[in-house]
Amino acid sequence: MATKAARRAALRGALCPDMTFRHAPGPHTRFGRTLDAREFLHVTFMAHRLHKRALMKKSSRKAPPKQTSGRSGGDIEKSGNAGELHQLAGGKHPPLTTNQGNPISDNQNSLKAAPRGPVLLEDMILREKITHFDHERIPERIVHARGSAAHGYLELTQSLSKYTTAKVLSEVGQKTPLFMRISTVAGGAGSVDTPRDVRGFAIKFYTQEGNWDLVGNNIPVFFIQDAIKFPDLIHAVKMEPDRGFPQSATAHDTFWDFISLTPESMHMVMWIMSDRTLPRSLRMIEGFGVHSFRLLDAAGKSTFVKFHFRPKLGLQSTIWDEAVKLAGADPDFQRRDLFEAISSGNFPEWELGVQLFTEEQAAKFPFDHLDATKLIPEELVPLKVIGRIVLDRWPDNFFAETEQVAFCPSHLVPGLDFSNDPLLQGRLFSYLDTQLSRLGSPNFHQIPVNAPKCPFANQQRDGHMQVARPKGRVAYEPSSLDPQSARETPQGFRSAATEDDGKKGRIRPESFADHYSQARQFFRSQSEPEQAHIASALVFELSKVETPHVRLAVVGHLRNIDKTLAQRVADGLGLQELPAAPKPARPVTEQPPSPALQIIGKMKPTLEGRAIGILIADGSDPALLKSLTKAATAAGATVKIVAPKVGGATLSDKSQQAAHGQLAGTPSVVFDAVAVILSDAGAQALSKESAAIDFVRDAFGHLKAIAVDGGGLALLEAAGIERDAGVLDARNGKAFIEQAKTRQWAREASVRTLA
Repeated sequence: MATKAARRAALRGALCPDMTFRHAPGPHTRFGRTLDAREFLHVTFMAHRLHKRALMKKSSRKAPPKQTSGRSGGDIEKSGNAGELHQLAGGKHPPLTTNQGNPISDNQNSLKAAPRGPVLLEDMILREKITHFDHERIPERIVHARGSAAHGYLELTQSLSKYTTAKVLSEVGQKTPLFMRISTVAGGAGSVDTPRDVRGFAIKFYTQEGNWDLVGNNIPVFFIQDAIKFPDLIHAVKMEPDRGFPQSATAHDTFWDFISLTPESMHMVMWIMSDRTLPRSLRMIEGFGVHSFRLLDAAGKSTFVKFHFRPKLGLQSTIWDEAVKLAGADPDFQRRDLFEAISSGNFPEWELGVQLFTEEQAAKFPFDHLDATKLIPEELVPLKVIGRIVLDRWPDNFFAETEQVAFCPSHLVPGLDFSNDPLLQGRLFSYLDTQLSRLGSPNFHQIPVNAPKCPFANQQRDGHMQVARPKGRVAYEPSSLDPQSARETPQGFRSAATEDDGKKGRIRPESFADHYSQARQFFRSQSEPEQAHIASALVFELSKVETPHVRLAVVGHLRNIDKTLAQRVADGLGLQELPAAPKPARPVTEQPPSPALQIIGKMKPTLEGRAIGILIADGSDPALLKSLTKAATAAGATVKIVAPKVGGATLSDKSQQAAHGQLAGTPSVVFDAVAVILSDAGAQALSKESAAIDFVRDAFGHLKAIAVDGGGLALLEAAGIERDAGVLDARNGKAFIEQAKTRQWAREASVRTLA
């Protein structure tokens, strides 16, 4: 056995002068003495340790961390052994820690056995970071996966105390905090913002008496009458299971096959084929509670209510071709629009309105208000505006709030109650069940965005992710051992006392059997352009259907709605003759047109909340640019400058004009109107750029007002555009602003063939 001195000598000999390890030559000997295997392994191990220490000392002799003035300002940074950046705590930057609060010294490198050796399993920092990352995603919503949301408040302006004890609807001037989420229905969380689709319109009110969730859509009716058909509907509209497409679209066989066999869906089909499903902005859609609910007064008397939300900016939609191109230009267009509006202080706002009616009035309606495929025309029951909703704060964290918010129609406050709408009754179970699956625990109500802002207490205990700390020994009721335990109150939630006649059974009421009358009313209430859009949308969708008998069946249903509509669609599909119409379960009745069902008729002539894009290039006129910008801004529009380069352009007076966007990445589809201000040279140069040609062609084709100077007109001519009433001289800013407040509907027949 070698002495310690011999081992140390052997160790020194095993290291080169630069402290790198080398094997002893020949047999494992040192100073004429052979080392046994154990001694040699010990020497080898110790040599590795000394080598590692030497490298660490060498590294520590590098330049000390330097303080930089870039990025966040005053950052303390250093370079690692391979040049990787290490940002150090100091100043306003706290130490980086693990989830257990342990400070982290190196967040750039895993712990390894040697610089080029294997990563060690003992690296608890790596394991914690990767494990958390692997579990960051939760199951997305089966429907309404793609959504945007914001915080805000409801301000009550008229009391409903005559009808309900609910404080949120009876105390005038009260501001109730809320969280609103608007979503598409069919697409996944990563789908685009602008498909042809229904928009979910869900609000969580944090009232004094607990949370109230109103979970509706931007359309007042639905596809089905009974919740038992909801899985079938969604399976039909989602991506076809054998092929995994199409994403976020109804233009495929399984959806229209289901629709062709479900005549109760025909009213909803008219809505989804209308421009309602192509909103220009989430700030420009209506919201509806869809179902009838009940209001209860102090005596228990109930009044039916339907909830409506009307946008302050008015309704506005896009053209179908525009929506398709928006999806490519900016998949997050509507989310970005909402974010930018709130960030700039242009808070979105809606009027809250109600339709109130009694059981006796409902009995006289020519339809059953408990049927979710029917609406109550405003001409029959006028809307009563009782407050306003304002969104004034974007979520601090998208996942924590927008993704984890859990809406449940079953969440009501005292003074409100459900109706017997069978679709609503099924939703009362489904939404709660969904949250248990998505969020993984019955304690999802403890997530801050879901938690009531009023005191709450009960005997529910434990479960996954329990963060509350109930005190005491009592977890049941009734009890006598806790003098402060929560108990029931006469002021709590009550249900309406109703009498239901009939026998238990799986049967629909005959009053649900009229599937075409309101579909006809909706179509005939639209303006001519809107009727053409509905017919053209049906042609587009059914042209994507590969199964002929499905196309024929849908056109047959259209004959029961409107014969001219059926003929227009049949002509668009190239059918030689109209297919037979199915026999209605009940005779179709004529309902008076309802102008309130239009979009164009309800559009507001305003530029508030809208955007105008001005295309410039080197040599553009600064005075004209300034005057147009001033006029548009004064009218409430946001003005954005577009140039061939994001750095901007040199104007004719040699001044530099910054740009908000580069021409190739900022097409005209993202604006409500455009102006083109170009020098002759600028127009000649841009006439060779496809992005510039598309900019003006799309603006013209999407029926937008266009202001031009001489160079701008030259670009339009190069694009083959003939001037019409919507193409105006940029020097007449007032006329341009007036035309920019609406679309040029008279132009549409000249730019596309409509059914």
